[in-house]
Amino acid sequence: MVVDVGGVLERVDDASWPQLLIDRWEKRAGRPTGTILAAVAEHAPGDSVATGRLSEQQIKSLYAEVLGLGPTDTDALMAEMWDAYCGVLDVAMRDWVASLRPSYRTAILSNSADGARREEQRRYDFESLVDVIVYSHEVGLAKPDPAVFELTEGRLLAKPDEIVFIDDHEPNIAAARQRGWYAVLHTDTPRTIAEVTALLARER
Repeated sequence: MVVDVGGVLERVDDASWPQLLIDRWEKRAGRPTGTILAAVAEHAPGDSVATGRLSEQQIKSLYAEVLGLGPTDTDALMAEMWDAYCGVLDVAMRDWVASLRPSYRTAILSNSADGARREEQRRYDFESLVDVIVYSHEVGLAKPDPAVFELTEGRLLAKPDEIVFIDDHEPNIAAARQRGWYAVLHTDTPRTIAEVTALLARER
């Protein structure tokens, strides 16, 4: 069993939170709207954050430089960013995933930013929840790249048709299915749990 984090194990109710937070800090610093996004686009093209090519310290320094922030305000901005990034734990989903062990090997496969392991571990102790954690920024590969699914198979010691995957983004679901995984698009926790539970019962 492989599960995503943001949108599955963590609820991030407002998908526009990054822009809302950035807009607030740009206004506070007296910078034009779009200043941060322009700087990020220049310094972190493509999937630089998700694949770990841009470190947390580099992001922090970029925000400080662009907004003209001192250390205290920069730390406050980063703390707000991480609070929003980590959202709120979906306790029902977490408890259900925990209940699958030891009958099934379990894993997290998450597109992530440098620092995510520290922040999510501090809040939610994911390392005790599953057998394997694959963070994109740590392995240099991000969903929907087929290579990250292959890597996860290797760490789980599982074949593609032995894996069930839960994610809330259709491109990732499509990539997993192309790889041969069973993949369930997550939109609602009770529905997802019921669908996967029925699937596991059929496979047994």
